[in-house]
Amino acid sequence: MPFLEILLALPFATALVVALLRGVPRGVTAWLAAAAPLLGLLVLAWLTPAVMAGHVVHGDHAWMPQIGLSFALRLDGLAWMFAGLVLAIGALVVMYAHYYLSRTDSAPRFFAYLLLFMGAMLGMVLAGNLLLLVVFWELTSISSFLLIGFWSHRKDAREGARMALVITGGGGLVLLAGVLLIGRIVGSYELDAVFAAGDVIRASNWYPVVLGLVLAGVFTKSAQFPFHFWLPHAMAAPTPVSAYLHSATMVKAGVFLLARLHPVLSGTDLFFYVVCTIGALTLLIGAWNAIFQHDLKGLLAYSTISHLGLITLLFGLSKPMAVVAGVFHILNHATFKASLFMAAGIIDHETGTRDMRRLGNLRHSMPFTSALAIIASLAMAGIPLLNGFLSKEMFFAEALDVGGGGVMRIAIITAAFLAGVFGVAYSLRFVLETFFGKGPRALEHEPHEPPRWMKIPVEVLVVVCLAVGILPALTVAPVLNAAARSMLGDAMPSYSLAVWHGLTLPLLMSLGGLVGGIALYFGLRKLLNLHAIMRESLGRRLFQINLEAMFRLARRFTDALANGSLQRSLLWLVLAAAAAVAVPFLHDLQLPAPRLQAMPALGWLVWLGLMAATVCTVALYRQRLLAIIVMSVVGLMVSLAFAFLSAPDLALTQLLVEMVTLALMLLALNYLPSASPLEHSKLRKLRDAAIAIVAGTGVGALAFAVMTRPVDTIAGELLTRSLPEAYGSNVVNVILVDFRGFDTMGEITVFGIAALVVHALLRRARMLPEKHMAGGPVQLPVPADLTQILFPLALTVSIYLFLRGHNAPGGGFIAGLVLAVPLLMQYVVQGAASVESRFGFNYVACIGIGLVIAAFTGVAPMLFGFPFLTSGHVEPVLPWIGEIGLASAIGFDIGVYLVVFGGAMLILSMMGTVKPSPKLPSRRGVIDPARRSTRTGELH
Repeated sequence: MPFLEILLALPFATALVVALLRGVPRGVTAWLAAAAPLLGLLVLAWLTPAVMAGHVVHGDHAWMPQIGLSFALRLDGLAWMFAGLVLAIGALVVMYAHYYLSRTDSAPRFFAYLLLFMGAMLGMVLAGNLLLLVVFWELTSISSFLLIGFWSHRKDAREGARMALVITGGGGLVLLAGVLLIGRIVGSYELDAVFAAGDVIRASNWYPVVLGLVLAGVFTKSAQFPFHFWLPHAMAAPTPVSAYLHSATMVKAGVFLLARLHPVLSGTDLFFYVVCTIGALTLLIGAWNAIFQHDLKGLLAYSTISHLGLITLLFGLSKPMAVVAGVFHILNHATFKASLFMAAGIIDHETGTRDMRRLGNLRHSMPFTSALAIIASLAMAGIPLLNGFLSKEMFFAEALDVGGGGVMRIAIITAAFLAGVFGVAYSLRFVLETFFGKGPRALEHEPHEPPRWMKIPVEVLVVVCLAVGILPALTVAPVLNAAARSMLGDAMPSYSLAVWHGLTLPLLMSLGGLVGGIALYFGLRKLLNLHAIMRESLGRRLFQINLEAMFRLARRFTDALANGSLQRSLLWLVLAAAAAVAVPFLHDLQLPAPRLQAMPALGWLVWLGLMAATVCTVALYRQRLLAIIVMSVVGLMVSLAFAFLSAPDLALTQLLVEMVTLALMLLALNYLPSASPLEHSKLRKLRDAAIAIVAGTGVGALAFAVMTRPVDTIAGELLTRSLPEAYGSNVVNVILVDFRGFDTMGEITVFGIAALVVHALLRRARMLPEKHMAGGPVQLPVPADLTQILFPLALTVSIYLFLRGHNAPGGGFIAGLVLAVPLLMQYVVQGAASVESRFGFNYVACIGIGLVIAAFTGVAPMLFGFPFLTSGHVEPVLPWIGEIGLASAIGFDIGVYLVVFGGAMLILSMMGTVKPSPKLPSRRGVIDPARRSTRTGELH
């Protein structure tokens, strides 16, 4: 049974269901969202015995084997541990978020984003192919952007989301380059092959480049110096997001990748010095800055940066016991930091602020929450009998065990001790200035305990901190052993998880850090006014400077190339195309001898019509309406040319596109002058004529070369394979939905995005029409009746063309346009309000449903071990009809049909409903109603 596939599909499927919920109580939405991680934990529990026995569970599906990309899933001990963190803390966060979100927040949207991120994290940790890992890696960046910017009405949320996306998304692109180099060195992207080739990678001349590229991805994702500045600004997200992303999941993605590729990349001096240096710097910078934060979440964010630096430093040491300590601290940090973020959210939720300068003495009004937060803070400080103490003591032991007596050893020991001091200091500030002392001051709400169920996730995590700290061998030892053994293999060291190891040097360092942290905090309070210190983020400032510089450069570049003049844009486009076509001829391109054939009289007639329409278009270009009508004749002649050359699919497509484009341009004419301005520059006319002649000659020569080339091309193979492999005799449609279906998937995605962009730009646009007609719209009853009669006929033809498309001219693209044309005519004749009041099409939903259907049709074969978009075929026998052949590609074609129809109608309907400017008059005044025909609306 495909357990890994089910585990991965649960969050994505649930996210889709939750996103489509409308009018459902918030409690139902929360329970449905929680079902995904809870069911995922059950699946993971089923797989646990195999993982604990040292086995690796695989799920392999071919995707794009030509480039080495397979949908390979791999569950070993490390992936099992991270998957457990993602699912367990995810379930607690869903429960917490149900009570945290206000009534004005969209619960379906929030939980859909959260589940999307959960699925992306699961995909990343379960990926058995490096390219697939990068795909999910970037999906975590995109989904985290949506979560951090959830409160889009807040400027800080928008800035924090953009900053996180730029840094982590950019790091992902660099990581992709490193992964491609690894695949080039190893000859495969499969993790098992990469692990087996560790020595080959380290011995390669490309190893330093690979290491640098991979570490750039790791450091950006896990907020390591100098990329650490994005994490504090991501605290503008709702607290459930911070508790999930910035404690156990997203920021752990970088250290997960470091752990995943540790057997391959570690073991060299370069790895040791780079990773340890960055880890130590991040450890100290984050801890020191945490002391001076006034916002509870800001303090926790910088402490997270510090702890991530600690984990990075441990992995950089590359010793087996250091790896164990690093994995152990990943677990411990996830539990106490998630509980602290939730506690900070409760304080904010019940008091209206997270500013410690306004808080204080909350232990009286919120005693239970205070107790939970204090215990979690002590775990963060590394106090005995809590889980943080155990991994911190292991960290001190590994720092002291660094070989040699050089500067690096002294620096690591010093950094470890200072981090212990700083950690106690900021933990002490979190506790004393929130729950003790004077206050609270000028709060928006009277402090009180939150709802009972809102505290349960915090209680669960705090109990885990205590249980691991008191009984580590009985609680966390099997998890830690499974995860670390999957990384170290036979190098797995023997160790003891005990609370007391005697009076050792690491214990003395812990005690020294405790005393030093207390002294540092009270010393700073005595010497400085901590509440008055304001620290500006240098990283944020540099990021803003660079971002503004890039915007200025982009504006200058855009102004130089595309200043709003369509002529200039077309000029650059034609010049670029001409240059691209000319390049092969510069290298002595040898074209095969043309195979000519006589053209019959009908062909010459089509050619003459095409030439005449082209000349008329050029001659009438200033009269825009006439030019558009004549130009549509050019499109008609091209359609006839396709039909003449025995390409009925292309002819139908060209004809329908011409009809839709004509309607679009007619709608746009309302906002353009009726005549183009005169061109006074003779030099410009000569330039444009020369470019037109060169480009036209080049395109004509290219078309001639294509149509007269030898017939022994790939077309023969496609014709041969079309019917037996794809179960279709219309090879054009088979190419679109089967042989090159992935290309079509990309194209309809781009088309849908373009339609949504047009919708977003025009729905609030206020444009200035050329003329304004007073009074209401002119009623045209006869054309209105004709368009209404035409629609059911067109619907019938559309369905007919769709159903026959796999074996005869037609298909989803053509059928979608056929359905759009009569509906568009109704928009033109009757107006948008009349049409939408009767039909009520939701074109945005139509695009989304089409893309989902197309994607599901592509993914479904992978569940049965076949590549993406593999076609199947059945021949059911229907009563009175008999046997009919059905290919599974029809499902993909349904998606194409819906996207094309929805996208075309969304663009065209928006063009017809753009509102005029409420402030500015039309350019040429108001048309006198007395001069309008009562039948046609035209001027007398």
